[in-house]
Amino acid sequence: MTPIVLHVGVLALQGAFVEHVKLLRRAVAQLRPESEASGDIDILEVRTAEELRGCDALIIPGGESTTVSLVAERSNLLEPLRHFVKVLRKPTWGTCAGLILLAESANRIKKGGQELIGGLDVRVNRNYFGRQTESFEADLNLPFLTEEPSSDHEPFRGIFIRAPVVEKILPPASGEQKEEAVRDETVIAPAKDATHWSGSWPVEVMATLPGRTRRLVEKLDAAGPDEETGDIIAVRQRNVFGTSFHPELTSDARIHVWWLRKVFDACS
Repeated sequence: MTPIVLHVGVLALQGAFVEHVKLLRRAVAQLRPESEASGDIDILEVRTAEELRGCDALIIPGGESTTVSLVAERSNLLEPLRHFVKVLRKPTWGTCAGLILLAESANRIKKGGQELIGGLDVRVNRNYFGRQTESFEADLNLPFLTEEPSSDHEPFRGIFIRAPVVEKILPPASGEQKEEAVRDETVIAPAKDATHWSGSWPVEVMATLPGRTRRLVEKLDAAGPDEETGDIIAVRQRNVFGTSFHPELTSDARIHVWWLRKVFDACS
């Protein structure tokens, strides 16, 4: 196999993009022995549509989703981002605010208050775990990491800051999630002409957080895990991966290593 050079971008409009870049570099160093045979990885900060066009994969970092959405719109990046994720189907990972932006539906948002990119057939509940003062850390059992080669099977320390949660897994759709559009304080992502769409790709639940109360359970018509199962904090659907928490705010590069391996698999 001919070695390739992967261009991995980090959306650098607002939020923890510097932290993602640093952890990506650490992950690249850890992958160096196995990546030398398959190719190299170039990491770049993305602020323009031209820079995005040069990327094979993208991370959308944690931050303030409303601000990122507004800056992306003013920078003429929203439509290129939707094309990148939903038409070209390039590997994309969103953390915290990035998860919100990659959802096809998000609630606790006034109509017109925020634009979504879409790509994940889920409804997210913004700031589900509370305000900034209610942020917390927790040891997470991430099954997808324990399947990795040479995994140390240690829990991953998750950092949750005004974190969202996946409130409902939606049926796969190639267009808009129209049933979501009629819900109060809910916005949906616009449809894109997904020319590469080839059938239904269900959402995979990659991790849950057990033992915490679903504080809005009486108000939600959510379908998904109950209190005993836990809250959904990581999901994947085809090329898109999303986490409620902030791996970039730790020194643990295991998720970045895992994701880069998936990017190599998708691009090889």
